[in-house]
Amino acid sequence: MEYSSLFVCLMGMGTVFFGLVCLIVLTMIMGKICGGTPSAAPAPTPAPATGGPAPAAAEPNRPELVAAISAALAEELGTDITGIRILSLKKL
Repeated sequence: MEYSSLFVCLMGMGTVFFGLVCLIVLTMIMGKICGGTPSAAPAPTPAPATGGPAPAAAEPNRPELVAAISAALAEELGTDITGIRILSLKKL
Protein backbone atom coordinates (compact mmCIF):
# COMPACT_ATOMS: atom_id res chain seq x y z
CA MET A 1 0.00 0.00 0.00
CA GLU A 2 1.45 3.37 -0.99
CA TYR A 3 0.65 6.57 0.89
CA SER A 4 0.42 9.95 -0.76
CA SER A 5 3.03 12.59 0.03
CA LEU A 6 0.39 14.86 1.57
CA PHE A 7 -0.74 12.13 3.97
CA VAL A 8 2.83 11.40 5.07
CA CYS A 9 3.53 15.11 5.58
CA LEU A 10 0.37 15.66 7.62
CA MET A 11 0.98 12.57 9.75
CA GLY A 12 4.54 13.70 10.48
CA MET A 13 3.49 17.22 11.43
CA GLY A 14 0.61 15.87 13.52
CA THR A 15 2.96 13.52 15.38
CA VAL A 16 5.39 16.34 16.14
CA PHE A 17 2.56 18.64 17.27
CA PHE A 18 1.15 15.94 19.54
CA GLY A 19 4.60 15.26 20.99
CA LEU A 20 5.16 18.93 21.75
CA VAL A 21 1.79 19.22 23.45
CA CYS A 22 2.66 16.17 25.57
CA LEU A 23 5.98 17.76 26.54
CA ILE A 24 4.24 20.97 27.61
CA VAL A 25 1.69 19.09 29.69
CA LEU A 26 4.35 16.90 31.32
CA THR A 27 6.47 19.96 32.10
CA MET A 28 3.51 21.67 33.76
CA ILE A 29 2.71 18.54 35.80
CA MET A 30 6.32 18.16 36.93
CA GLY A 31 6.38 21.84 37.91
CA LYS A 32 3.36 21.31 40.13
CA ILE A 33 4.77 18.11 41.65
CA CYS A 34 8.19 19.59 42.38
CA GLY A 35 6.65 22.62 44.07
CA GLY A 36 7.43 25.17 41.41
CA THR A 37 6.57 28.68 42.47
CA PRO A 38 4.89 31.20 40.21
CA SER A 39 7.25 33.35 38.22
CA ALA A 40 6.09 36.50 40.05
CA ALA A 41 9.31 36.99 42.00
CA PRO A 42 9.61 40.03 44.24
CA ALA A 43 11.29 42.91 42.49
CA PRO A 44 14.75 43.78 43.78
CA THR A 45 15.00 47.04 45.63
CA PRO A 46 16.65 49.70 43.50
CA ALA A 47 20.00 51.02 44.65
CA PRO A 48 20.07 54.66 45.68
CA ALA A 49 21.24 56.84 42.83
CA THR A 50 24.55 58.55 43.37
CA GLY A 51 25.86 61.38 41.29
CA GLY A 52 29.28 59.85 40.66
CA PRO A 53 30.66 56.55 39.44
CA ALA A 54 29.97 53.31 41.25
CA PRO A 55 32.19 52.68 44.27
CA ALA A 56 35.09 50.27 43.92
CA ALA A 57 33.46 47.91 46.45
CA ALA A 58 30.75 47.12 43.88
CA GLU A 59 33.28 45.01 41.92
CA PRO A 60 35.30 42.96 44.41
CA ASN A 61 36.65 40.54 41.77
CA ARG A 62 37.96 43.17 39.35
CA PRO A 63 41.42 41.54 38.90
CA GLU A 64 39.73 38.24 38.09
CA LEU A 65 37.46 39.99 35.61
CA VAL A 66 40.41 41.65 33.87
CA ALA A 67 42.23 38.29 33.75
CA ALA A 68 39.21 36.55 32.24
CA ILE A 69 38.72 39.26 29.61
CA SER A 70 42.44 39.20 28.76
CA ALA A 71 42.42 35.43 28.39
CA ALA A 72 39.35 35.51 26.15
CA LEU A 73 40.86 38.23 23.95
CA ALA A 74 44.18 36.41 23.70
CA GLU A 75 42.42 33.20 22.70
CA GLU A 76 40.28 34.96 20.10
CA LEU A 77 43.17 36.95 18.62
CA GLY A 78 45.58 34.01 18.77
CA THR A 79 48.21 35.99 20.67
CA ASP A 80 50.00 35.66 23.98
CA ILE A 81 48.20 37.07 27.01
CA THR A 82 51.24 39.20 27.87
CA GLY A 83 50.68 41.19 24.67
CA ILE A 84 47.27 42.45 25.84
CA ARG A 85 46.95 45.47 28.09
CA ILE A 86 43.52 46.53 29.31
CA LEU A 87 43.52 50.19 30.27
CA SER A 88 39.93 50.63 31.42
CA LEU A 89 36.60 48.86 31.69
CA LYS A 90 33.21 50.46 31.22
CA LYS A 91 29.97 48.70 32.02
CA LEU A 92 27.51 48.83 29.12
